[in-house]
Amino acid sequence: MTNSVPEPAAAPAIAAAPAPLTGLRVLDLATLFAGPLAATLLGDFGAEVIKVEHPGKPDPSRGHGPAKDGIGLWWKLLGRNKRTMTLDLSAPGGRTTLLRLAGTADVIVENFRPGTLEKWGLGWPELSAANPRLVLARVTGFGQTGPYAHRPGFGTLAEALSGFAAITGEPDAPPVLPPFGLADSIAGLTTAYAVMTALAARDRTGEGQVIDMALIEPILTVLGPQPLWYDQLGHVQPRTGNRSANNAPRNTYRTADGSWVAVSASAQSVAERVMRLVGRPELIDEPWFATGTGRARNAGVLDEAVGAWIARRTREQVVDAFEKAEAAVAPIQDVRDVMEDPQYRALDTVTTIDDPELGPLRMQNVLFRLSATPGAIRWAGRPHGADTEAVLTELGLTEAEIAALRAEGAL
Repeated sequence: MTNSVPEPAAAPAIAAAPAPLTGLRVLDLATLFAGPLAATLLGDFGAEVIKVEHPGKPDPSRGHGPAKDGIGLWWKLLGRNKRTMTLDLSAPGGRTTLLRLAGTADVIVENFRPGTLEKWGLGWPELSAANPRLVLARVTGFGQTGPYAHRPGFGTLAEALSGFAAITGEPDAPPVLPPFGLADSIAGLTTAYAVMTALAARDRTGEGQVIDMALIEPILTVLGPQPLWYDQLGHVQPRTGNRSANNAPRNTYRTADGSWVAVSASAQSVAERVMRLVGRPELIDEPWFATGTGRARNAGVLDEAVGAWIARRTREQVVDAFEKAEAAVAPIQDVRDVMEDPQYRALDTVTTIDDPELGPLRMQNVLFRLSATPGAIRWAGRPHGADTEAVLTELGLTEAEIAALRAEGAL
């Protein structure tokens, strides 16, 4: 347990008005990404989030990806706006302390395998008895019931099972998995929404409830009408690479200076502007050009026309011409470009905060802007157990009780 950590640094600009979730207390018992991300999003808008980690096995995200001076950078993002404490929930003292904390909380987020909390005597009956107004968000790979419920579940498996990987990649190449936590991130966003929905219900009923969030479900929702298409037409969406089965031109194209741009023409008017811009207005008069599906079936013709025009111009020239023509284009940017992009700079999408351990840090800002009660990054991820004594003291534990928990190995 660390006790000599500086107080969290304030973000450069925190709104004078209380944040919208001020007064909400969240216990984050989850590890890795979906559950912790949901708690982060709540903390960004003022909720008091207490990250509860095992004394000897902290959240693995602390060790994921690159580190600086031995400090995991991913954790600085995922752990922001959270106080950190240690607690072994499987120890008798840990169980008792967690129930006391639950009595003060509005929300608990957890992602243990189904049955784990019950094994520790911390299932819904015990938690709701400690606090009938509690909302318990349970985030798992496959949900609390069903034949897969007790399998270990990760985002990669959800990306495979949901149909995402099956439609991603080139037609004659293997299915492609995303190089980041896509299913976890979607589930994290959805869990935050589910928590707010359950809290709205609590405002009417006065009672909390359980949220059953399975990673395999939100990603299926964002894939669109595939189940409907299959149910009604027997249609199975194939892999189409960067092309769309619903409209064209829609692809990536290489510029004369070796860069890449993405073009989208979902709207009929935009598709027509693109063809006029690239000097092929006669294609607009083709019968198939009048619908997105028709254009998609003739994507090869449109790609050749657009690609040849773009290949003769630099990225700057292409973007400038498309902008003047009110056609939709964007350069393919890596993180270096993102950090310097003028639109992101104008929105302060990547903002700077001061961190007691690493100094100035640039990271993604809060997810959206509110005009009257905006969120803010108050501090980046804290060291393991940095706030244990403070949280327990606020809970009413004496020095002797904290020492007993430490002697038991519960802290």
